[in-house]
Amino acid sequence: MPKDGGIGASPKRREDIRFLTGEGVYTDDIQLQGQCFAYFVRSTVAHGTIGTIDTTATEAMPGVLAVFTGEDFKDVGGNPAGWLINSRDGTPMREPKRPVLAHGKVRHVGDAYAAVIAETYAQAKDAAEQLAADSEITDLPAIVDMAAAVANADNRVHDEIPDNLCFDWGWVEDNRAAVDEAIKNAPHVTTLELVNNRLVPNAMEPRASIGEYFPGTGDYKLTTTSQNPHLHRLLISAFVMGIPENKLTVVAPDVGGGFGSKIYHYGEEALVLAAAKKLKRPVRWTAERSESFLTDAHGRDHVTKIELACEEDGTFIAFRTETLANVGAYLSNFATATPTFLHGTLMAGPYKVPNVYVNLKTVFTNTAPVDAYRGAGRPEATYSLERVIDKMCRELELDPFEVRRKNFITPDMFPYTTPVGLVYDTGDYNATLDKAMEMADVDGFEDRRAESAARGKLRGMGLSTWIEACGIAPSNLVGVLGSRVGLYDAATVRVNATGNISVMTGAHSHGQGHETVFPQIVAEKLGIDPASVEIVHGDTSKIPFGMGSYGSRSLAVAGSAMNNAVDKIIAKGKKIAAHMLEASEDDISFEDGNFAVAGTDKSLSFGEVAFSAYVPHNYPLETLEPGLEETSFYDPGNFTYPAGAYLCEVEVCPETGKVDVVAFYCADDFGNVMNPLIVEGQVHGGVGQGIGQALCEQTTYDADGQLLSASYMDYAMPRADDVPFYQVDYSCNTPCTHNPLGVKGCGEAGAIGSPPAVINAVVDALNSGGFTHITHIDMPVTPSRVWTAMQAQ
Repeated sequence: MPKDGGIGASPKRREDIRFLTGEGVYTDDIQLQGQCFAYFVRSTVAHGTIGTIDTTATEAMPGVLAVFTGEDFKDVGGNPAGWLINSRDGTPMREPKRPVLAHGKVRHVGDAYAAVIAETYAQAKDAAEQLAADSEITDLPAIVDMAAAVANADNRVHDEIPDNLCFDWGWVEDNRAAVDEAIKNAPHVTTLELVNNRLVPNAMEPRASIGEYFPGTGDYKLTTTSQNPHLHRLLISAFVMGIPENKLTVVAPDVGGGFGSKIYHYGEEALVLAAAKKLKRPVRWTAERSESFLTDAHGRDHVTKIELACEEDGTFIAFRTETLANVGAYLSNFATATPTFLHGTLMAGPYKVPNVYVNLKTVFTNTAPVDAYRGAGRPEATYSLERVIDKMCRELELDPFEVRRKNFITPDMFPYTTPVGLVYDTGDYNATLDKAMEMADVDGFEDRRAESAARGKLRGMGLSTWIEACGIAPSNLVGVLGSRVGLYDAATVRVNATGNISVMTGAHSHGQGHETVFPQIVAEKLGIDPASVEIVHGDTSKIPFGMGSYGSRSLAVAGSAMNNAVDKIIAKGKKIAAHMLEASEDDISFEDGNFAVAGTDKSLSFGEVAFSAYVPHNYPLETLEPGLEETSFYDPGNFTYPAGAYLCEVEVCPETGKVDVVAFYCADDFGNVMNPLIVEGQVHGGVGQGIGQALCEQTTYDADGQLLSASYMDYAMPRADDVPFYQVDYSCNTPCTHNPLGVKGCGEAGAIGSPPAVINAVVDALNSGGFTHITHIDMPVTPSRVWTAMQAQ
């Protein structure tokens, strides 16, 4: 059994106390003396040429302090993509400048081309409306459809890119001929064309930023909604504004959700800093919800053709995919990595398929930028694989459970190198499938189907078996793959004189529960009360350089750095204890919070040793410095590979097409589990978002590039009655072999495994009801889409 509050226990989240009592401090809660307000003037057309912007009337309006346009920033750097990707012919990707404020052209509805700073928010908003009226923007034809964007060389999002392609990527190019040959000669080939629908992240807290400038020192401070404050500082310093990094502090206080959309640097952050310097006053901006819909980086938006070649018994021979991936009007920071190395490298799934080839074209359109959203490439890969496998099983009348078993990588095959370049270190995919089937009572499903039929409903069961690569690393590998940053993380563990501990971490918590779980790790290793451990994060002036929280990396990377820093603390503690106890260091053991001399009853508590480090009256000063503080940087040797099996049961109303998810079962392998309560919460949240994608969420632009789903009136988020009570299991764990905690990551799993399980269940329900012509329905499977598909018979 786990110790009280230690690893494996489920203490309640300590951070929830302040959130539930209204004591959380978010960016918009911070009020500064002398502050003023920014409001952005945004394009109402998707594509247009910026002409004259007459600021005269705006500058004369009440409370207006300054007006900025794109011309004020035309000579500063642009926000870069974080990964450089070459096309398959070796040519480098096209990387157009992403300016702080648009100049020359606007490229999507919501593209900011000017900003007004005023004494109050209302004054800034009123003045921005005046400035918009005094701006000349000449409409150009909008480019929305990806296929049309590639085909039309005359209409360009960026004038210097004639085919609207960022790159045409192949992975692994050496596999291409073998895959083509395998598909040509295979006994059976299943082909499926599908869409991974575009999503709006919709974090509870909209983006917000406060810029400050201190003329006495030349220092800047940015307080912002960030998943990764050090990355924001790096990008602003090195690429966008040229502020010396040591002169810029970035602080991310409590952040109300991100799901990927707050990893990236946005132009609003640079603008408030520039305005603060000009006015010598704090400048603040908080997005309205409509701005979030228009400007936060969207997710997914792939159009894919996938082919599965197999034997007549369902043994996989090859996968081949061709995908158009929308990157929107500009490259966001992870936009080039998400559809390539976070997607293409997962196209083997948990299967021992010998041949895989992935072709992907990233396309510029006059829409909001697209980047990583919970799962980031892994949901897109899993959805394609699990849907085409399900379709193949129906074509060949094969059992979808047994087909997957036949093709699973088995435990004796690890470490396993996939044909798309990853090395899976461990796993047991049969175990998670067995557990999911047990939880779901698969043998009793036909009785449940009959009961649903008696009520006039069509019942279906859908299976998804998935794997993801997370804990993004190692730096040397991602460097070869085009990353412009290292992907290590860091922790500093500071033991105070009285024995309590401050842990400074490069990871950022915006819902993950770091303030609960990280103390469990430290307390377990030191044999102390977790309540005595404080977690410090989100302030670049206080924490070591780290790469933030995304990609299910917090525990695997930052947690491992923390673990190793504690090991250094213990090692130094042994030296101190050996001196104090007049023993050899080799004879000192550390267990349950005590340093003891082997074979004797002599011991010292951790607190006593810590006190001696800071009050060194009896201390080996000739060999050790005083103090007890250690830092560790951890760069993983590999990705981690969580995996699992999900089963979904739905009921479909044949009269209306309405789909109800009535049961959902998750059997996951997350390696060693630090806090089961938080793991379950992460899975619940991810599955909820996956069900949202499968059933109701859809970002829709019209032919003119107007966002039709630009509010909660038109963008359907899942509600409580759209999701069932989930059953979650994580008992089939195979610990990660290459990080000291044996953890794999759990934050994105639910969003990866759930969409294909839902769609497979819907198709199963419809086929069982006699609608056998329906082999696929694109997400979201709204009632109208399902009803229309049924009528097509």
